[in-house]
Amino acid sequence: MKTEELMAKAIGLADLLKYQSGTVVSREIIKKDTGTVTLFAFDEGQGLSEHTASFDALVYIVDGHAKIRIDGKASVVKKGEMIIMPANKPHALTAARKFKMLLVMIKAT
Repeated sequence: MKTEELMAKAIGLADLLKYQSGTVVSREIIKKDTGTVTLFAFDEGQGLSEHTASFDALVYIVDGHAKIRIDGKASVVKKGEMIIMPANKPHALTAARKFKMLLVMIKAT
């Protein structure tokens, strides 16, 4: 389904992306100069190494749970929960078990 086909329709997020063995899969849903909305599926053992971004980022867990470290503080975020990663703070994500997340990035002013 193309991004245009998602417009003005109610769609289950978990169904938009399938897990793939041994990898991280992503699907960009919205891309603007002011921010993006991207769905990710992480297989067990996968993650994103520590990095920073110039955007504030909201992570919403769609399925499973994630270990997320922000500025040295670790949190476990479960299905139905969210966490905000402030712009320019180091953060990393790890999948102890597979999980899906929606990442909403908004340009910091």
